Amino acid sequence: MAAVRPFRSTVLAGLLLAAALGLAACGRGAGVEHAPEHGDRAVARVDGQTVWSSDVKREAVAQGLIGQGEPLDASSDLFRRVLDEVVDQRLLAGEAVKRKLDQDPVAQRRLAAARDRVLGDMLVERVVSDAVNDNAVRGLYQEQLKLAKRTEEIRARQIVVATAPEAEAIKKLLASGGSFEELAAQRSTDASTRFDGGNMGYFTIDVMPQTYDAALKAAKPGQIVGPFPVEHGFALVKVEDRRLEQPITIEAARPQIVRFLTYDRIRDLLEKLRGRSKVEVLVKTDNPARAIPPADAPTAAAAPVPSATAPAKGAKP
Repeated sequence: MAAVRPFRSTVLAGLLLAAALGLAACGRGAGVEHAPEHGDRAVARVDGQTVWSSDVKREAVAQGLIGQGEPLDASSDLFRRVLDEVVDQRLLAGEAVKRKLDQDPVAQRRLAAARDRVLGDMLVERVVSDAVNDNAVRGLYQEQLKLAKRTEEIRARQIVVATAPEAEAIKKLLASGGSFEELAAQRSTDASTRFDGGNMGYFTIDVMPQTYDAALKAAKPGQIVGPFPVEHGFALVKVEDRRLEQPITIEAARPQIVRFLTYDRIRDLLEKLRGRSKVEVLVKTDNPARAIPPADAPTAAAAPVPSATAPAKGAKP
């Protein structure tokens, strides 16, 4: 007796949609089939109907097993597992049609809803692919770059010790030519910076405790300030550089910009469709004006602001 494979819950989830898309195919006569997508290949046949590699990839994306546009090797175990599920969907859908379940009024409504979802998704994909391109990303990046407020950031090193006299003794060693980096490694008690020669990286004053703000506000590159009290003792800080905060690169900002543009285009599309369509809400709500709002989308204030995020104390640039 052949082994029975465990029933997959995802099969039922895709059954109605598979039936809806398979109805036309069931009525077609035999003929030469053409690949639905460029580079597509036939990977199985179910009662004479071809299963394409794109069908398997689409199912894998729908299940969240791969991302949109990611490759799926036809020789992989994952591909074979998803292929089995697609075949099962085709078999179940075909049997449902044979039993005329597709003619049931409830089934017709569910099939229509599945069709609406598929067509809506395809429209959104088309609109987004046309609108969210490299030129749009660069345009929004440059626009936000002009609006962004850049604050000054400082690059510094520090030595933290327990007492003020100990800090004064180290300051004398520095004045006589001692290496700040070596003394930080030897004497500093700040574990987050001592093993990198006291390096604090670049930071903005506003992320530091008040004592750092007061001590470093007027310090110039090359100057050693302190000692001044800090949380775990007293600090000596050597300022190495001062510069305007560096903007985030376009590549680092790209995912956020793409997400914003995508939501923005979907919102605009829905607003236009609602503006030229007649939508009647037949149930009462507390706020009729907001009974069926357009899809959520970031406001203009939520657009990505290309400014660098200041690293935490002890972070490297």
